[in-house]
Amino acid sequence: MQRWRGYDATPDGWGSSVVTIGVFDGVHRGHQATIGHTVARARELGVRSVVVTFDPHPAEVVRPGSHPAVLTELTRKAELIEALGVDVLCVVPFTPEFSRLPADAFVHDILVEHLHATLVVVGQNFRFGHRAAGDVALLEELGRTFGFAVEDAPLVAQDDTVFSSTYIRARIDAGDVAAAAAALGRPHRLEGVVVLGDQRGRELGFPTANLLCHPHAAVPADGVYAGWFLRKDGRERMPAAISVGTNPTFSGRDRRVEAHVLDFSGDLYGERVALDFTEHVRGQVRFDGVEPLIAQMNQDVARIRRMLGIA
Repeated sequence: MQRWRGYDATPDGWGSSVVTIGVFDGVHRGHQATIGHTVARARELGVRSVVVTFDPHPAEVVRPGSHPAVLTELTRKAELIEALGVDVLCVVPFTPEFSRLPADAFVHDILVEHLHATLVVVGQNFRFGHRAAGDVALLEELGRTFGFAVEDAPLVAQDDTVFSSTYIRARIDAGDVAAAAAALGRPHRLEGVVVLGDQRGRELGFPTANLLCHPHAAVPADGVYAGWFLRKDGRERMPAAISVGTNPTFSGRDRRVEAHVLDFSGDLYGERVALDFTEHVRGQVRFDGVEPLIAQMNQDVARIRRMLGIA
């Protein structure tokens, strides 16, 4: 897959393409269907498939400080999109100047002048241009003017719930990582660098790796989770008991994400790793002393082993 930074990176002699546009945060099952449809139609038409996305999230530029929790960082998003067979990922820098581009100019500059779109695949709620003035009806009208077709992206739902990034963020915020995984089509993942913590876990017999995550990362609700610890770009995958919270037993204030990697001993400091959350085990609890905390942690680990099928 080719990766372009900005649509100006379109090479000379670029032919026609089938294009889909969106933030695609999470690359969830709905996004996968949209992108998969784009790839399939491009192959039918004998042209290349292009996914156009934005960085940073448009909300952060249009409404500074309102950045939604990020389900997938850009590098991870690109990996997931590439796995769907896309020919080109075009990441458009979302600047204040770009946000003021009128809807018709958005279509002409990106879809017509640079990408030579013959077909555009978008969702029913797709909006574009300054103040989100453009909608699917306008896109279809402009398509008739400039010579490209527009197709609706297929909706993906389960039990009357349409999968969306907003829905998944809500499930993660509630600690329902199983529901989030069902919508994503895989476990929710947090990535970051292992940093020095209080080293209290080591004293308790449960050493943990403290993860320094992206400041906008979608961190699950405080509690204990079963999951997987990934290192070496995912080539090494180990079971883990993951804790999110402030360590109230020790009057902690800083919210942390830390993982006790089962049956592992070694130094992880400075490594960039990932955590895949599979199931919620329990909420955060303040214990009256160290002994009841250790007893509960032993119970948690035993339960997590059963959850992960490694008992």
